[in-house]
Amino acid sequence: MNIPDGLKYTKEHEWVSLEGNVATIGITDYAQGELGDVVFIDIDPNLSEVTQGGNCGTIEAVKTVSEIYAPCSGKVLEINPVLSANPETVNQDPYGTGWMLKIEITNPAELDSLLDTNGYRELIGQ
Repeated sequence: MNIPDGLKYTKEHEWVSLEGNVATIGITDYAQGELGDVVFIDIDPNLSEVTQGGNCGTIEAVKTVSEIYAPCSGKVLEINPVLSANPETVNQDPYGTGWMLKIEITNPAELDSLLDTNGYRELIGQ
C-alpha cells in the first residue's frame, strides 16, 4: 500500500499535495483499491470553487459510486483532463497522473485539520 510522506489526507481518503498556495487533490491508493476498477469520473467542468468537506464530484467503479470531497477550500484552477477519457489512470497512478483537481487555497489553516502520513496509516489500519 502506497502512502507517500509529505501529503495530507482526509478521513474520506482524499490526499492533498501543496506547492505554494496551489493544492493538487486526488484519492488515495487505499481508496482506489477499495473501489476496484474505476470506469468514470464526474467532476463538473464548470466547477469554479470548492469548500472543505464539500462534494466536488463522483468516482464510479464497476460495482459502486463514491463521492469525492474537497480536503480544503479554494478556487478551482484545473481539472485533470486525462481522467475523462482514461479514468483508470486513478487505479494506475493515484498520486501522479491520476490527480483530480488543482485549486488555489483560500484558507491554508484548513490543512491543519487533515491527517499526516502516520495518522492516515492508523485510520486504515496499516
